[in-house]
Amino acid sequence: MVSRIHGIWFILIPLALGLSILYLWFTLFPGQPPAEIWHYFSAEQVEKGRSYSQAIRLCFIGNFLAQLSFLLWLVFSGQALILSKSTKKLAWDNCWIGLLLFFLFLWLILQLLNLPFAWFSDYYWQHQWGFSTQTLWAWCLDYLSIAGIELILSMGGILLLFWFLKRFPTTWWLYSAAFVSVWICILMFIFPILIAPLFNHFTPVQNQAITTMVSELSSKAGIPVDQVLVMDASRRTTKSNAYFVGLGQTKQIVLFDTLLQDYPQDEVKAVIAHEMGHWRQGHILQGLVLDVIAAFLLFGVLFIVLKGTFPLLLGEPYPAHAWAIILLFVHLVFFVSSPLEGYISRHIEAEADQIGIMLTNDIPAAVRLDMHLATKNAADMSPPPVIQWFSSHPAPLDRIKLIEKASR
Repeated sequence: MVSRIHGIWFILIPLALGLSILYLWFTLFPGQPPAEIWHYFSAEQVEKGRSYSQAIRLCFIGNFLAQLSFLLWLVFSGQALILSKSTKKLAWDNCWIGLLLFFLFLWLILQLLNLPFAWFSDYYWQHQWGFSTQTLWAWCLDYLSIAGIELILSMGGILLLFWFLKRFPTTWWLYSAAFVSVWICILMFIFPILIAPLFNHFTPVQNQAITTMVSELSSKAGIPVDQVLVMDASRRTTKSNAYFVGLGQTKQIVLFDTLLQDYPQDEVKAVIAHEMGHWRQGHILQGLVLDVIAAFLLFGVLFIVLKGTFPLLLGEPYPAHAWAIILLFVHLVFFVSSPLEGYISRHIEAEADQIGIMLTNDIPAAVRLDMHLATKNAADMSPPPVIQWFSSHPAPLDRIKLIEKASR
């Protein structure tokens, strides 16, 4: 058992469980959709979206609760301490090798807990609804590739974190937050050129009409846009989407090839204008600033938790089971902060919608786009507010209403 139970746990754990119960309740019992939904979607489309989304949400909350239950048991039953001593003994009392063994054991267990939920929601359920174009083997390769990258980066991260804990016992949280902030900036730059190409192929838009459209929108927005790429999303899914990523010279607007294949040009124009809205409003930079602030807050509170849990270990590394406490803390914080993160993200998306409409001056196309995307991707047209708290984008009905409001 941890040497002292910090009072922060009595806030985080009940809050996470309370949010989990609310999320599960409204997933199972979403209630009746609002009357105005029938102006845009049929009963069949609404029911399809709810049926598809319900299983995805059950997987999400089930995965969270499974990992939370394991970490709570591990930390507060004393098993983390026992495992920590065992891995150190296996490492011939070398604390660093023991730490890595402890990390690898936890990483493997959490991966095994995550696997059935990931397989169901990302592979089986997508095939059941006709969205996935992947074979099981291809999906497994993707899963293992992502897990491998995560493993390598996490191993380096945990060694650096525990070195900070040993070397700077009272200021390690500042160094850790600063390092994470720099790493986030680096990822913003390298993701489009090093990481994303590991999983998809990207080519410049070849359609001259799209190129001309981008040039006109770029001129109207007053921003230079020379990186509009097409991603071969169809190798994995029939769904359509687009995104904006990168910083500086690596900034890109990426369109799914399914979007160009299945949607008329005025709707594609609305998508590009929306992504330019993110660019014009500096949303990537805003998100980066918020991530940096969050990193310092996270590590600051974690410092308080660890200081209240362990005696101050001057010049000595923290025991390996501190990693289980850190994992539990991060798991809880990420979940309970999801509604705030979702609120900020939805505000950003709504702002990009408004800029996109200003650039195209075509509200009907924007409305048709959202209707088309929602029905083709089997989105929940109007989820309950508690479910919407955890969403990064406005619900389709809310989005359409905000777009139409811009015309008044």
